[in-house]
Amino acid sequence: MKKLSFYFLFIIFLISCNSTEHVIDGQFMLSKTNIFIDSTKTNGADLQKYILQKRNPRFLGLPLGLYFHNLGNHDKPKTPIEWANENKRSYNFVKRIFSEKQSIAYANSFINLNKWFLSYDEPAIISELKVKRTEDNLSAYYKTQGYFKSSVTSNIKRNSASKKATVTYRIQKGKPTVLDTVNIEIKSPILDSIYVNSGLTSLLKSGDRYKDQVFRNEASKVVKLFRNNGIYNFTESALAFYVDSTRTDYKTNVDFLISSNRLEEKEGVYIEKPYKVQTIKEVHVTTDYSFTQKDEKISDTVTYNGIQFSAFDKLLYNPKYLSQSIFLKPGEIYSDTLTNLTRTHLKSLQNFKSTNIKFTPIDGSDSELRMDVLLSPLEKYTLGLESELTHSNIRNLGISGKFSITDRNIFRGAELLKMSLLGSWFNSNNGPGWEIGADASLEIPRFVAPFGLGKFVPKEMSPRTLFSIGSSFQKNIGLDRQTFTILTDYKWQSTPKKTIQLEVLNTQYIQNLNVESFFNIYSSEFDNLNTVAEAYDLAKNTNDNFPLNDENISSQSEDALRFMNLVANDTNFQNTNPDEYNTSVNILDRYNIITSDFLIPTLAYTYTYNGQTNFKNSNFSFFRIRLANSGNILGLLSDKRNDNDKKTILNIPLAQYFKTDIEFKKFWSIGSNNSVFAFRTFLGAILTYDNSDVPFTKSYFAGGSNDIRAWQTYELGPGSRKSGLEFNIGDFKFLTSAEYRFDVVGRLKGALFVDAGNIWDISGSDFVEEDAKFTGLSSLKNIAVGSGFGARLDFNFLIIRFDVGFKTYEPYLQDSKWFKNYNFNSAVYNIGINYPF
Repeated sequence: MKKLSFYFLFIIFLISCNSTEHVIDGQFMLSKTNIFIDSTKTNGADLQKYILQKRNPRFLGLPLGLYFHNLGNHDKPKTPIEWANENKRSYNFVKRIFSEKQSIAYANSFINLNKWFLSYDEPAIISELKVKRTEDNLSAYYKTQGYFKSSVTSNIKRNSASKKATVTYRIQKGKPTVLDTVNIEIKSPILDSIYVNSGLTSLLKSGDRYKDQVFRNEASKVVKLFRNNGIYNFTESALAFYVDSTRTDYKTNVDFLISSNRLEEKEGVYIEKPYKVQTIKEVHVTTDYSFTQKDEKISDTVTYNGIQFSAFDKLLYNPKYLSQSIFLKPGEIYSDTLTNLTRTHLKSLQNFKSTNIKFTPIDGSDSELRMDVLLSPLEKYTLGLESELTHSNIRNLGISGKFSITDRNIFRGAELLKMSLLGSWFNSNNGPGWEIGADASLEIPRFVAPFGLGKFVPKEMSPRTLFSIGSSFQKNIGLDRQTFTILTDYKWQSTPKKTIQLEVLNTQYIQNLNVESFFNIYSSEFDNLNTVAEAYDLAKNTNDNFPLNDENISSQSEDALRFMNLVANDTNFQNTNPDEYNTSVNILDRYNIITSDFLIPTLAYTYTYNGQTNFKNSNFSFFRIRLANSGNILGLLSDKRNDNDKKTILNIPLAQYFKTDIEFKKFWSIGSNNSVFAFRTFLGAILTYDNSDVPFTKSYFAGGSNDIRAWQTYELGPGSRKSGLEFNIGDFKFLTSAEYRFDVVGRLKGALFVDAGNIWDISGSDFVEEDAKFTGLSSLKNIAVGSGFGARLDFNFLIIRFDVGFKTYEPYLQDSKWFKNYNFNSAVYNIGINYPF
């Protein structure tokens, strides 16, 4: 009944929303824009930025922002006095009961609500002037593409009854103009020598279609060449392109001229001066610069490798290390690239809030420059606070927080020392639980490695060394795990878009403190085992094992473990009851993996390509591959094994495996209104060796707010199984997602998505059910598919996300696997922070 009422009210809301309610007579609202190019209709995605007027943004085909706007009224009172005059009865009633202050607040609430409605998108009223300017924009654009004789016309079709209009743009490109002869003339001997010796290949080629962007790229390329070879004063104004527009054969000659002199202003008079190669004579670095004390006296100065380091107060940075971020040294010629590299490197130290680099001629010299690097430091200590809400198949609801303090420049080498405390509370299936932890990390902006290995990575690649140590303790979460971690990590950027990371000492020790509660936490395992015990008693004609002891946690675990070991060694029961036998042995196998302590020494290599140059870039790709090995050197040093034939170190089982994770993401900007199509795929596999198991924490799982959103975390898989277990893990995973993101109203964004994937077992173990194994391409039919929609509130620095995932294809169902449970009752509701990928 509640659902029917909601849908009824929603339909009434839409019916009551007349999109042209605020369109006055004689005006028309733009409802559609058509674009025809050479008589062919197109969506014109690449032309949208030249169209000055667009229809109101829509969500699921409806202009919701406009509907909200139309709920407001432009003629309503703007002040409490005006509102009181129109609503005397209610205003005086509030005033009489409370006070005039409350009645003013009462009036303002209605005024502000009306303003809020009117703040949304108002109707896009057709403007003939904007339509004409759009014609001009489109015509100018096609001329930049070499279609000099293109024509653009427009037509406005108005509907007086609906007060709506459609605009149609018709573009006839015509025949393009191509480049004929290209002549480059450089009048300066110095510039000509640099150009010839560089071997630079021109982007302007005979036979290519004329494009403005190619000319711009050519200009940028030439400017970069000269400025990287000491010509500090060279700018684009020294370049000129002359195109022959008199020809009628759709060809044009190009003369590319580079001036021999530059203009310099002196006392209002411009003087021509020849270009000269300019050298850096002095480099001055101020480490505590601020505008308020820029004219004060420097009190501390040190010179290192020809660079002068100074401070208004005490010099807090070691010149030896800070000089490694300065890539222009005295005696070297000026270079734009090295200047930008210096600026980027200094920013990457995360010690300075601003970096300003200035160049000035020395004593009026045309060939010598003084370089000033002005650094404004960040606060030495910074506090941080993070929080997160979580939900999974095991943890119904949880909240976590992390408090951290960062100490910058702790050893005077721009290092970052970060100490953190974390805590969380969960309402799990086994009742409330909590976790506490602490960690400390030291990030050093250079390689700290023995045997001079740091020299193999040049400082231009921003090498980093990270040392980290931490520990955490869980209570009433899982098996009350305690974890110790130590990490040494090297990272560098081979190019601005490519990052390499090497983990040479990433060791984790996991200790389970409450093993006896296993069957109390994973109650479905105990229920399955109880069923096996019933079958065992029937087969043996006894009542020794059924029901298993469930009076208290400790005796329950001991009873279950005794029974599983009894079944595992009973070949007669294996022959007479193979299904029950396999169930028991499978549970024993999972029990041993989850309850086992583990030492996980990892060596890993990660390569990352990120094509996003800035956060506003919506057209880019991302690729990451991580190759990891656990148990490497320690596995060679030990020959001891436990009762389960697992290699141990200090009686702790050693995790021995190879693991590969591959992830690819691609993003496309679609048309206008900030719409983005996003695609992500992930492939991961773990292969163990020397009879090792995969630690539970390193296994793959499926489901969750950043995974396949139609299933909760740990709920899906492996394969076509639906075990009903509290956890489901595997050692092979495939995941892919596609998502369309678009604006709705204001900060509210929308999304439509499809997720597909699953986990499988590739261990080859006899204990694993066949429907959980990956046996080849035929196993891909067990890929689960979820789809749904989402809403996001974008606060620029943070995105709060709500997604609804529907089970679209369920591989574990026997019949009707498609859309069997495609409804809100079976949907999974996800709350997350930021985008899922």
